[in-house]
Amino acid sequence: MKPANTILSSYGTTIFQTMSVLAMEHKAVNLGQGFPEGLEPEDVLEVAAKAVREGPHQYPHMLGIPELRQQIAAHEKRFYDLDVDWNSEVMVTSGATEALANCIFGLVNPGDEVVLIEPLYDCYLPLVQRAGGIAKMVRIDPPNWELPRQALQEAFSDKTKLIILNNPNNPCAKVYDQDELTFIARLLEKHDAYAVCDEVYEHLVFDGRSHIPLITLPGMRERCVRIASAGKTFSITNWKVGYIVAAPALLQPIAKTHQFITFTTPIGLQKGVAYGLGKDDAYFKGLIADMQGRRDKLATGLREIGFKTLDCAGTYFLTTDFSPLGFKGDDSDFCRHITIEAGVTAVPVSAFYQEADVTHFARFCFAKEDAAIDEALSRLQKHFN
Repeated sequence: MKPANTILSSYGTTIFQTMSVLAMEHKAVNLGQGFPEGLEPEDVLEVAAKAVREGPHQYPHMLGIPELRQQIAAHEKRFYDLDVDWNSEVMVTSGATEALANCIFGLVNPGDEVVLIEPLYDCYLPLVQRAGGIAKMVRIDPPNWELPRQALQEAFSDKTKLIILNNPNNPCAKVYDQDELTFIARLLEKHDAYAVCDEVYEHLVFDGRSHIPLITLPGMRERCVRIASAGKTFSITNWKVGYIVAAPALLQPIAKTHQFITFTTPIGLQKGVAYGLGKDDAYFKGLIADMQGRRDKLATGLREIGFKTLDCAGTYFLTTDFSPLGFKGDDSDFCRHITIEAGVTAVPVSAFYQEADVTHFARFCFAKEDAAIDEALSRLQKHFN
């Protein structure tokens, strides 16, 4: 038999799937995978359900229904004072992962260099490699997640096509500040490069911090592709509705890729998201307050058990240092151990690096019901104490 594609077939099962299967096998409280619980806004669900019943039921416009694209443009103005032409600068996708694939396949030619910052969301590197791009890796490391400016500068060259910037970052929950973003912007200008900005956690930034899209910085309007996700904004991850905002010259080749991958996204779901983006400020502020409260509940409980918790500026995820507990194995061993022996699942942070030398950090998801967080803490407390 002739072999399958050697790039994609070389990747094993994702760490999320591996740990979720183990969690089910041992009836563990799964704080590993990032799916939220109890946060879905009922009115958004109702609008989508009504639209599904009423139709239409045929292909919508490839770029997305006008109602949603207009709401996306209004959202960009409302939150970031960004003027966007809904007709030529907005495209709806079947999730943010499809948006990422469209951007990478639409912009990267074989031999182009792509700067990636570890720890990485798991789809970035396979997509870059499948497009024929050459990944230039830069690391931010726990516990402080500082941007290594010298290393980042050295990763750029005249061959650099783009950087993929995940902000707020999954898995480390770093939120880039104005100074860091300005440094990245100057590198893009110096090397005539683009940025694909994965900003799906834009509305999950805590402690009074602000999310700053790179596209809003001077000189970045024509260089940045901004990706967002209704799945994260409205806690409806199985809807798979994402969107892209970019200048027309960038969006055109990305849209051509979208044409040959999914082409469209269900109308009913698009209508639900369009309604959701028009919700008042109370919804968005309430989401932040709810998630910040869940973060604090989990962090406080884990510290009482003996974990050291790292700063969590946004997202669903809290990184912990488990070395104070005295466990002798690495982070993969630890996450398997607490799943099997304590009945609580986390994800090893080393899984997000190419070199697995970050060995004593585990990531927990706090986007769960209070009862699940309480049960997880109770089980861990009983096990370790």
